[in-house]
Order: sequence, then structure tokens, then C-alpha cells
Amino acid sequence: MIVSRLTGRGVLSISELMELLRVSHMTVRRDIQHLERQGRVMSVAGGIRLPEKIFNEPSHLAKAAMLHAEKAAIGTLAAAMVEPGSVIYLDAGTTTLEIARLLAGREDIAVVTNDFVIAAFLSREAGCRLYHTGGQVERENQSCVGEPAAEAIRRFNFDMAFISTSSFGMRGVSTPSENKVAVKRAIAESAARSILVTDSSKYGRIGTFNAVPLEALSAIITDSGLPENVCTAIRQRGIALRIAETSPEAASPKARETYPA
Repeated sequence: MIVSRLTGRGVLSISELMELLRVSHMTVRRDIQHLERQGRVMSVAGGIRLPEKIFNEPSHLAKAAMLHAEKAAIGTLAAAMVEPGSVIYLDAGTTTLEIARLLAGREDIAVVTNDFVIAAFLSREAGCRLYHTGGQVERENQSCVGEPAAEAIRRFNFDMAFISTSSFGMRGVSTPSENKVAVKRAIAESAARSILVTDSSKYGRIGTFNAVPLEALSAIITDSGLPENVCTAIRQRGIALRIAETSPEAASPKARETYPA
């Protein structure tokens, strides 16, 4: 009944659901959690909506113009987590490019990436050991995908991997591109810690293919736009949250950390 009503309405509040189903607030919350684990609904502030299905991703150029302050704040927190001597992976994306910018002065680390823009930047500006995966070239996103890229990733033991995404929910990370699935899975399988770095606008979107289950992530770094009930649900699944908050003046970002109970 919940999914059926959402199809006609788009968004339903918790109070509307209580009235519709004639049940308590707690019962509605349990139903929502059950549906959300199946990827059939997504929480928003005070209610739920249907997932937004995506069938393609914006180009690298288009993504670079979106939510730059949030991405820079997320990148700052992520870069600060990289310990001396680490071997890290930077997934393709504009948020991970912000991490790369902040790691340019680090000569004590090794960086592996499938992103041509990140590799070009680090090859010019940084002194770290640098590896590119190779693989099938995806021109729109300036990166490599497919099984050859995944096989290259599996050769490494990463201390930390920063994973990007165009869509995620309580089921985990998804993608509209089948060629990216093997890459995402290889990253998660090869890293001691897999960290999702994404702005909150990606939550509630769902791609055609499941890539990385939520439980495979050690942490998520995002901005303050993620609904509080979603933060709570993620924490209950044993995943640490780091929330990057920017001031109205776009000053240096502040971190609000939320760890599993």
C-alpha cells in the first residue's frame, strides 16, 4: 500500500502514513526500514519518496560544476584520514579529484586510480608513487572501466580506498554502467577500509546495477544534507559517518563525526 500510494503522490509524510495505515509511528518506521533495505523507498526529511532511477551519469565536465563547496569539504576530511606510508585508491570522480588536490604535497604515499584527470594532476603536481589501472576508456567520465581495470586493481593491497558514486541508498552503491560494477567490487575487495565519498544529493538515486553493498563500507563521508533518520540507519548498520559542514561564507569545512553505537 505504501509503494502504491507513493506512485501516485511522489512523497508521503510520516503522519500521512500513520493515518493511511492506522498504525503507530514506530510501526511506520519499521515498515519504512524494511522497504528501504529492499531499495523500494528512500527516506527524506519527515517522510519517504520513491527512488530516483538514473540510466546514465553526467560527464566529468558537468559534474565538475556541481556542488563544488560540498565536494571540497568532503575532500578535506578524506585527505586528513590518509596516514603516512599508505597505499590508497582514488576512484574516478570530481569528489576524489578534490582529495587528490589535497594530497599533492604527500611524497610518502602511493596512489592508484582509474581516473585520467586525477592521474594527470598528480603526475604534474605531486611526488607520490602513482599508478593508473588502464582498461577500457570511458571518454565522458575520463576514466577506465571494465574487467581489465578491475584485474589491475586486484593486484594491490590498499590501506584505504575512496569510492565515488552517482547513486546510493540503504542497499549500497549502485551504478547505471555495467562496466563499472567489476571496478567498484574490486576496489572494495582489495581495501582494508572502503570509504564512500559523496555529496548527499546522490542519496535516494538508484542505478540499474548493484555494485557495493552498504555493509562492505567502513565509512561514508558526505555533507550535512543527508536526512538525520538516514544517518541513524547507517550508523545502526555499523558504518561510521563523517559529515563535512561548510559555513555560509564557504570558509574552511568543519567535521561532525557520527560513529556506530
